[in-house]
Amino acid sequence: MSRVKNIVLIGFTGTGKTTTGRLLAARLGRQFIDVDKKIELENELSISEIFARFGEEYFRRKEIEMIARVSRYRRVVIATGGGAVLFPENIARLKQGSVLIALTASLEVILERTGRRTTRPLFERPDREEYITRLLRDRQELYQIADYTVDTSVNSPLQVTSKIIAYLRKGGHLRS
Repeated sequence: MSRVKNIVLIGFTGTGKTTTGRLLAARLGRQFIDVDKKIELENELSISEIFARFGEEYFRRKEIEMIARVSRYRRVVIATGGGAVLFPENIARLKQGSVLIALTASLEVILERTGRRTTRPLFERPDREEYITRLLRDRQELYQIADYTVDTSVNSPLQVTSKIIAYLRKGGHLRS
């Protein structure tokens, strides 16, 4: 039976990666790492502030650096930012010895969830719905690199976590 180094959650913003990641880590007795939160702590700025002061390109460089570091950890649950899949080096590092789980949600659910907070700098724009629709379409294929996909639109975070654990056990990635 193989043992997984890490469990990595990928998916569009608002699909529940952080919430699910925390629950999954707690259920499995593993450390939880939120890539965006680590970037914020290291830079002593929120993601919105990083975007405002330095721009998206700077943030993406920091994201690549952080993923390079956290992908070397062992037996952790990692939640990535929605755009982490845009860079082949991130995907290569995250896939190495890890199981990638994609979380998805309908456009309506993503719009509702991302509209609740103003901490998502890419979505603070007048054409938000059109922009999110385009980003979702552009990234959809990239999220398909995952080993397993769970739709979070109609499932609670606990249900999503249970589905992931069932998949990991069935695949021999966890002890039964």
